[in-house]
Amino acid sequence: MKLWQCPMPRIIFRSWSSSVASQGHLLDRCSIRAAATLPFGILHSPTRSRYGSSASNHNSVPSAYTSKSLTSKEERREFMSLFPDIVRDLTADPERILPDVERWFSKVLQYNVPGGKKNRGIATMTAYKSLASPGDLTPENLHLVHILGWCVEMMHTFFLIVDDIADGSELRRGKPSWYRVKDVGLRAINDAFMMEQGIYYLLRKYFRNKPYYVDIMELFHDCTIKTTVGQCLDLQSGRDEEGNIDLSSFTMDRYTKMVKYKTAYYSFYLPVALSMFAAGVQNPELLRQAKTILLEMGEFFQVQDDYLDCFGDPNITGKQGKDIEDGKCSWLAVVALQRGMAPQRAIMKEKYGRKDPACVERIKCMYEELRLPSVYEAYEEQTYRRIYQEIQQTSVGIPQAFLMKYMTKLYRRRE
Repeated sequence: MKLWQCPMPRIIFRSWSSSVASQGHLLDRCSIRAAATLPFGILHSPTRSRYGSSASNHNSVPSAYTSKSLTSKEERREFMSLFPDIVRDLTADPERILPDVERWFSKVLQYNVPGGKKNRGIATMTAYKSLASPGDLTPENLHLVHILGWCVEMMHTFFLIVDDIADGSELRRGKPSWYRVKDVGLRAINDAFMMEQGIYYLLRKYFRNKPYYVDIMELFHDCTIKTTVGQCLDLQSGRDEEGNIDLSSFTMDRYTKMVKYKTAYYSFYLPVALSMFAAGVQNPELLRQAKTILLEMGEFFQVQDDYLDCFGDPNITGKQGKDIEDGKCSWLAVVALQRGMAPQRAIMKEKYGRKDPACVERIKCMYEELRLPSVYEAYEEQTYRRIYQEIQQTSVGIPQAFLMKYMTKLYRRRE
């Protein structure tokens, strides 16, 4: 079975009384009458508290309140301190032939790259430290791994620049998307190309004599290809040739393929695989085990993102959710179609993918009537525990401690 054919984990739902008690704040603006017509299975489950766990299978899994920091403040400062050197490497023309381009590209890098949480770059550094022997943790090796981390951040950023244009997003990381900045516009497309090529310039400059140079070059190319495939699936989902909403493509199988390619490969597998190559790990079985778990983590992350797009606080997430009005094949939309009856499907067909704020609000209201916040909470709880226990069973040579800490960091994130 191919990885994307693996079924989504079975979701366990709460009892009606427990759901109403814990989610009552969601019902103030939405009638719950439609929920009374739902199949009993949607609402039936063992009762548990909103942020508690089920009674079984939790002894070896940490609580949500375990420290979620992957690195110390000093390590973050050390990582950030390298960014000015990255900018100089990419913009310093010794012959000063193209000063206008240098200034522009410096502006592109400084506006777009260092913002955000930098989880991918920091994950590269942290995973390497958990794998390398003490004798290999030299200033030179750590410097090289920091460069790899910034290459991952640049890859993430050039995808975001293009993604914001395709989606018409106005905000990114709490400020205007790059293409929305004055005098930028569609020049941002070329800026994204320049940033992508900057990655390979850095790799060639610093790693061409390393034994793992070909491995990391191929890894970046492979993850780029896979991400563009996932982006293509995303852009194709939801609309027919006339531009009308097409809910027939909103299946869990398609969604799972899309998020694995669009998100999981470059956001989760790439940073850790880079750290493994840099630490001298070449065992195909270890790389396979790591990939399997990291792609599952990436899917988990994207489901969280889809939920936060609808129910998150823009002041915390740094962006205004637009999945509903853009007609995205999101996890919430797919589950709503799976769980809803004919009336809910009719609402989806009529209202989903419309720019009208009233249509967006009606879809959100329907999600709440279907108890999707409770469905999501159950999914998050169960999936977190399953992946965490899979990590505990991995072989020596996998950055197990790092992966467990990373999974705990993702658990119940709100940004």
